[in-house]
Amino acid sequence: MPNAAHARLKARFARIAALNEAAGMLHWDASAMMPPGGAASRGEQLAALAGLAHELLTAPVVAEDLAIARADGIWAETNLRLMARAHARATALPTELVEAAARANSACEKTWREAKARADFALVRPALAEVVRLQRETAQALGAALEMDPYDALMDGYQPGIAAADVEPVFAAYEAFLRDALPRAEAIQAARPEPVPLPGPFPVEVQRALCRRLSARIGLDYEHARLDESLHPFCGGTPEDVRITTFYDEQDVAKALLGVLHETGHALYERGLPKEWARQPVGEAAGMGAHESQSLIVEMQACRSDAFLGFLGRELREAFGGPAEPYEAGNLARLWRRVGRGFIRVDADEITYPAHVILRFRLERALIGGALDVADLPAAWNEGMRDMLGITPPDDAKGCLQDIHWHDGAFGYFPSYTLGAMAAAQLMKAARAAVPGLAEALAEGEMAPLLGWLRAHVHGKGSLLGFQDLLREATGKPLDPADFTEHLTARYLQA
Repeated sequence: MPNAAHARLKARFARIAALNEAAGMLHWDASAMMPPGGAASRGEQLAALAGLAHELLTAPVVAEDLAIARADGIWAETNLRLMARAHARATALPTELVEAAARANSACEKTWREAKARADFALVRPALAEVVRLQRETAQALGAALEMDPYDALMDGYQPGIAAADVEPVFAAYEAFLRDALPRAEAIQAARPEPVPLPGPFPVEVQRALCRRLSARIGLDYEHARLDESLHPFCGGTPEDVRITTFYDEQDVAKALLGVLHETGHALYERGLPKEWARQPVGEAAGMGAHESQSLIVEMQACRSDAFLGFLGRELREAFGGPAEPYEAGNLARLWRRVGRGFIRVDADEITYPAHVILRFRLERALIGGALDVADLPAAWNEGMRDMLGITPPDDAKGCLQDIHWHDGAFGYFPSYTLGAMAAAQLMKAARAAVPGLAEALAEGEMAPLLGWLRAHVHGKGSLLGFQDLLREATGKPLDPADFTEHLTARYLQA
């Protein structure tokens, strides 16, 4: 039977979650609304919230209650186990370190925005060096307490249960696939007709209305959501108040539109989490690999499918006008599934995107392990790009300054992107087998059949299951990278 200790823990963790939600809203505001002059005070606000949440989680009474708490049922038992996990991670870190890291991340993120705009790594190097120093300290403390490799301890914070040793062979196998698949895909693409460009310009207000309408069409409830602008598209907020952002380019509608579809996938996951376990560990998403799978199953698997592109073309033509040919599904496929060796991760195609992730995984692991100094990051980045894709960034804005993650202290996150892409292909394969008429529904712009399947097999599970068990229950097997390469072969390597 549940006891008083269990009830006290649930109340405490709900309060911690509320503090973290408030911090998340401040992060969203910093990216979407805050004036530049607010950065210093925002750093103090975030540090204060991080410190309060950490103190609540590490208070001696938590350990006492965990020792005597009792729970009934698999959900409550899993929640209690996840509470113990969160407590173990938190008690490994002194409050002073948590607050210092929050301040350093906030300061570095602000400087990064200016450095990226100027393509000047030297401008942000001291701030990034401080972030890396604190992340190394964090990783060492977590690793010692949890008996993990330091980098694995950081990864575990984003995708529990997955370590570098799990990722390395998957990435090595993909790198081997890439070296053969990329030139083949390029040759097949070169033999096909060039795509017809969409007839821009695309007024921002029309784009904004279209993005909002399409995200609502595929399931996002704007009574509980907002769409705003930021330098780097993201999804934030809370399950009851989810925030997505994008950026608009009047010459390229795809940047905003595909970005919104991607972030809507994240938002739908948040909205579908089990409400009866809100603000409890078991009610949260099952890690960032799982989260990325949900953004990518919407954007890449569903919305860039042949079936959905026909619907999307009709919507685009209605919004912007012009001749029919550019908006035909086949032309949109050639435009938006184009393979190329580019510098920018967020613009990469499905085949080359994992190469960007593999590079970042190796570099951040070296940074945390001390094998790479921050000062040497630009050169190491450029060397990695030459090795993986045969290209060299012309400047640091198109190289090591392009992502916000490291400048905001998010070390260990990047592997989740490719784990998510692989999981998305695996989940979509299972959904096609389980949901009759799925392709026909997508052709009409109807996402409800797919969303219903995801609600039942992914969203509604919260963190009841780990990443591998979630996939095993939904698809009959743990992560199988072969489903991803099978998807890529069918989409890109058929002449």
